[in-house]
Amino acid sequence: MKKIIHCIVILTISPSIFAEDTPQDLGTINIVGVSPLGGGIEADKLPTPVQTVSSEQLDKAQTISLSEYINRYLGSATVNEAQNNPLQPDIHYRGFVASPLMGLPQGLSTYVNGVRFNEPFGDTVNWDLIPQGAIDSMAMYSSNPVYGLNSLGGAIAIKTKTGFSSPKHQIETYGGSFGRHSEELTSGWNNGTWGYFVDLHHFEEDGWRDFSPSKANQGFGSLSWRGDKGSLDLTLGANDNDLRGNGPTPVQLLAQNRHAIFTHYDQTITRMFFSELAGSYDVTDNIEVSGNTYFRQNRMRTFNGDNSDYGECADGSGLLCGENPVIDTNGNAVVFDNSVDGATRNTSATQMRSKGGTLQTAFTGDLFKHENNLTVGASYDAAETHFSSNTELGSLSASRGTIGSGFYVDESKVRLNAKTEAVGVFLTDTFSITEKLAATIAGRYNHISVDMKDQYINDAEKNLNGNHAFERLNPSGGLTYQLLKNVNIYGNYAESARAPTPMELSCADPEAPCKLPNSFLSDPPLQQVVAKTWEGGFRGKLNELVNGKWDWNLGYFHAVNNNDIIFHRAGNIASQGYFSNVGQTQRYGIEAGTSIDKQNLFSAIDDWHIDAHYTYLNAQYRNGFNIQNPLDANEIVQVQKGDKISSIPAHSFKAALSVDLWKKVSFGINGQYSGNQVFRGDESNMNAPLSGYWVFNGTAEYKITKNFTLFGKMNNIFDTNYNTFGVYGQADEVLGAAYDDRRFVSPAAPRAGWIGVRLSM
Repeated sequence: MKKIIHCIVILTISPSIFAEDTPQDLGTINIVGVSPLGGGIEADKLPTPVQTVSSEQLDKAQTISLSEYINRYLGSATVNEAQNNPLQPDIHYRGFVASPLMGLPQGLSTYVNGVRFNEPFGDTVNWDLIPQGAIDSMAMYSSNPVYGLNSLGGAIAIKTKTGFSSPKHQIETYGGSFGRHSEELTSGWNNGTWGYFVDLHHFEEDGWRDFSPSKANQGFGSLSWRGDKGSLDLTLGANDNDLRGNGPTPVQLLAQNRHAIFTHYDQTITRMFFSELAGSYDVTDNIEVSGNTYFRQNRMRTFNGDNSDYGECADGSGLLCGENPVIDTNGNAVVFDNSVDGATRNTSATQMRSKGGTLQTAFTGDLFKHENNLTVGASYDAAETHFSSNTELGSLSASRGTIGSGFYVDESKVRLNAKTEAVGVFLTDTFSITEKLAATIAGRYNHISVDMKDQYINDAEKNLNGNHAFERLNPSGGLTYQLLKNVNIYGNYAESARAPTPMELSCADPEAPCKLPNSFLSDPPLQQVVAKTWEGGFRGKLNELVNGKWDWNLGYFHAVNNNDIIFHRAGNIASQGYFSNVGQTQRYGIEAGTSIDKQNLFSAIDDWHIDAHYTYLNAQYRNGFNIQNPLDANEIVQVQKGDKISSIPAHSFKAALSVDLWKKVSFGINGQYSGNQVFRGDESNMNAPLSGYWVFNGTAEYKITKNFTLFGKMNNIFDTNYNTFGVYGQADEVLGAAYDDRRFVSPAAPRAGWIGVRLSM
């Protein structure tokens, strides 16, 4: 590490090798970031695609969260609502997921102002932590090692507002279907040197399904300073969210009542505090040093009311049994009676504290008389997690809620302390070989250590104890070539890695399956996942043809994950199982998109906007392995090479059309098609897939005055009954023998509408 840090210092204090004193005039060139802290490069010189979103686009779309915007408007992105909560979706990009659910193979990294926002315990992403009104911009990148751990499929970089980027005051409120209402206050100001920004947001709804209320209180703000050569931003954020997501329901029950849920309730409470100090300084016109330091704490509590895998012992002892008699936390065998039959109440508490920082230097001068952009940097992240879980035995009420008995299962009680440290050193350089041809090389060295200690005093063997270390140097290289004025060619190869998380390492023994997100039992070693991605394509602009703005792209991608980690189901409950490496998985496909902005198409009063994206994605296993038959827990079946990965549609299409009239009235409609997808748990592809669907949504806005706007939106205009996620479970033990179809699905919301007002000054 001393040698690596020494190299960075030499690069930082030796700018004359790479820079000249002549400032670079970028004009109106589209600049995108090259690292979590930013930097900058012309988009056409980046050898991979990047999709960007502005705060203005978020406002106009009227989405309730960034994840909803990604689902509706960005190419190669799809969503499934496994939790059935609008603030807890699973976002897939090219078949890689960023999800709040433990147990999914997280493959997208997320950053907020250069701070990694994947949770340290399971690399999950909680989309509910940041109010959409605080977001200034977002960029979605394909695979890039510079963005560190979990960037297997790509990275999402979010930049929040300051008093300099958003110097205005605004109040927005809306309400409508499902008892949903939202109130948001934003205020920004600056005097040229000092500025502030604050966003306060309250969201609440009853939910459209039974027993599904949710509430979110979010706050975000910054205090900023700007000088001639430097800047400082102190950012603070906090939330207090109580979300109910009652998940998939048996298909036979939904056929009777679309609002019904299986068992309830499933609750997630998050209380986050976030603080960051970020700054930059222009050493010369061509050299910028930037960095940040942060502290982040997230306290999460979950409650999951579920059916039970326990029953009366068959030996006539009168005790409660699973595979063996159930022992409670006092060391006593549990006697079978109605109070402990039929339900479990699974709770967890996770307290995560993380801190760290990043330092980087960007050089934007000429090298050997050729334009060159070099960024070098290093990051350090440390996190400590205290995890506890309990399973209380209980019974089911008439509405399939759970009633506790006061008896807790000993084998499910966990007290785990996990410490992780991650050091990263990265470099990215774009060299203009000619005016039309540019080459980019990048790489990042990661070193991650995980130290786990079993804190449960009744566990004499301390099965959770373990020390693990992972390291890797991940490279990438690519070229771009301006073939024609309107045609740019790009190609790139990249490697990226993710280390097994403490959560996965604590649940990796097939002889002792755990129950997510509880009951971690042992920690056999897992290997880190390495993704190797090839991609290439064409992109360009046809502005002259429409006398406006017309962007287009057509590309191919091919990613292979080595030592991929999946969750094997073990037992009758869908969340019970273990993690293991399963060899290679593959994701490849074609993506195409276009975006048109045309003013005065038919007259002087109308401005039109069109977006469309199509993706073909083949996600499959390249190695065979054994898995539980989703229709028979006692049967093992073989996953074959070429079997499809679950929950990933092969075809997706989305389009949006909107028109602005007189610069005051706007109407928009957007539609999505998501193709068939394999049910989770059916990795061997034995059964029929979940059907694809079309859904359409509409928006409208009227600027009554410069400062007063009336808006409305309608989701699922044609009231389509469709499902976004499927999994296998066992309903007959709870609902009766007639409910013998093991398919569970997450239904999408019916037609719904909201209206609101926006006051600004």
